[in-house]
Amino acid sequence: MMLPTDLIPIVFAFLIVAVSPGPANIAVATIAMQRGRRASMLFGAGLGTGLAFWGVVAATGMGAVLQSSAIALTILKVLGGLYLLWLAWQSCRSAVRPAADAVPPKGQRRWFLGGLILNLSNPKAVVAWMAALSVGLGDNHAAGQLAVSTLLCMVLGFANYFGHAAAFSLPGFMAAYHRARRWVEGAVAALFALAGFGLLRSALLR
Repeated sequence: MMLPTDLIPIVFAFLIVAVSPGPANIAVATIAMQRGRRASMLFGAGLGTGLAFWGVVAATGMGAVLQSSAIALTILKVLGGLYLLWLAWQSCRSAVRPAADAVPPKGQRRWFLGGLILNLSNPKAVVAWMAALSVGLGDNHAAGQLAVSTLLCMVLGFANYFGHAAAFSLPGFMAAYHRARRWVEGAVAALFALAGFGLLRSALLR
């Protein structure tokens, strides 16, 4: 029988990974300061959907298959690294543009797709899922416990992104961003570039 206490280690492990600074959290926070709550919520919904996809992959055992496939994992790392470098380039362009042209308009669907692609192209997401689900689940864990754990972590993932969107779209954060826009965009570009080159390096050294 599954007890609520059985879920605590899994939830705690996943929460640590979810709230830690990374490309997804940095991106949703930056968009919240740039464009406000609506755009960042849509971006966060895309991030959450991508993260949920990797949760299903991990829970169904496909994550282990992906990890054991050197070719598939390398391709995913290369795609993820290139996408992060593209985001770094976009942030760099935004930093050098005049304030009025810094953030080009984007349709609502594109915000969601941007978040979705960012997490779908992140091979570390499935690794994080597998690590979190393995905490507290024995070799003979029930399918129901795995399903509940996965669903709960999905909810936490969405809550994390929506929380970032809500917090960083507050007037104080948005005003601070616009005062230091070039510095913020430059720092974000550097972080994305480091993450992108890190993924590419990992793919080449595998």
